Amino acid sequence: MLDYSHNAWLVATSLAVIMMAAFTGLYLTHGASKLGNQRRKLTVALSAVVLGGGIWSMHFVAMLGLQLPILFYYDALITLISALVAILMVGLALLLLHFRPRTMPVMVGAGVIVGLGIVSMHYIGMAGMQLCRPVHSAFDVILSTVASVLLSVLAIWIAYDSRTHRNILLGTVCFAVAVFAMHFIATGLTDFVVGDSTGGAGPALNNQVLAMGVTVSVFLICGGFLLTGITVIGPEPKIVPEHAPEPESEPAAVLRAGIPFEREGQTFFAEPAMIAAVRAEGHYTVLYMDAEKLFCPWSITEAETRLTSDGFLRAHRSYLVNPKFVSSFERHKDNGTCYFDGVDALTKVPVSRSRLNDIRDALGL
Repeated sequence: MLDYSHNAWLVATSLAVIMMAAFTGLYLTHGASKLGNQRRKLTVALSAVVLGGGIWSMHFVAMLGLQLPILFYYDALITLISALVAILMVGLALLLLHFRPRTMPVMVGAGVIVGLGIVSMHYIGMAGMQLCRPVHSAFDVILSTVASVLLSVLAIWIAYDSRTHRNILLGTVCFAVAVFAMHFIATGLTDFVVGDSTGGAGPALNNQVLAMGVTVSVFLICGGFLLTGITVIGPEPKIVPEHAPEPESEPAAVLRAGIPFEREGQTFFAEPAMIAAVRAEGHYTVLYMDAEKLFCPWSITEAETRLTSDGFLRAHRSYLVNPKFVSSFERHKDNGTCYFDGVDALTKVPVSRSRLNDIRDALGL
């Protein structure tokens, strides 16, 4: 068996890398459930690359700090596979979290997948070592896997139980600890012996070449961390539609007048705060206000665009709801129902599966 030690500076650097990657990846998906399917998929893919790449980078920054009495190399193909496995496993977990209702089994399942992804990345990466062979028993692998899965489930549970900045920060710490602890638990249980073969599936990478690749990866993670960090620290920007009128223009005055509706050949304007819900009616919509159903010339898409800033949410492809008027909520298997006891013209509104998390968040559930 070979004696080994770790460079303390690189150990500390590996922890900093996974902290930055965890925060960046978890914050990137903040509010992703409110995006359309295509933008949500792109956001989830980007977050998976950051989180999976962070796991890979943390591992190899720590491995660069591994000091053995002999030279050793890494197989390039196996090293690449280890990065792809981490990205794909984290991506699968994020798809569950952002395209399925966030129930307890879904969050636990996502945490288990992330934990297994961390373990898989670690042992695949270690298998790529050349001239030096890591040796571990089945018990070592099981113990490392249990630690990784438990800590990952905790991280996902905290980060996704409520999508606040506080939860994301706590989830960041838990995710980083999961990756960091798993790596050094597994490494501490591993023995290293002189390898009997220098052949590999791909070209050999020495520590100098690997360090350049890891440096590029860490640089990109740092850049993403700075961009997301500025977003959190600074004031939340107000999103203005691309073709929105200037505040002083005449159309802005029309917007301030309220929601238009027609009655007896005249157009009136209702305060958004007085509207309980909006329902699609062909190319037009119907407003529900107290005991009245009012015809509105806006389409449901235009109503959603104009009323998002007033707190209205899309509960169904045919409905927008004002959460302030919801008296009760009923959760079904994969959808739900909002009830409006104080609105005579409207008793309930269906909530589709894709909109369930948004409505629950708005109602504080």
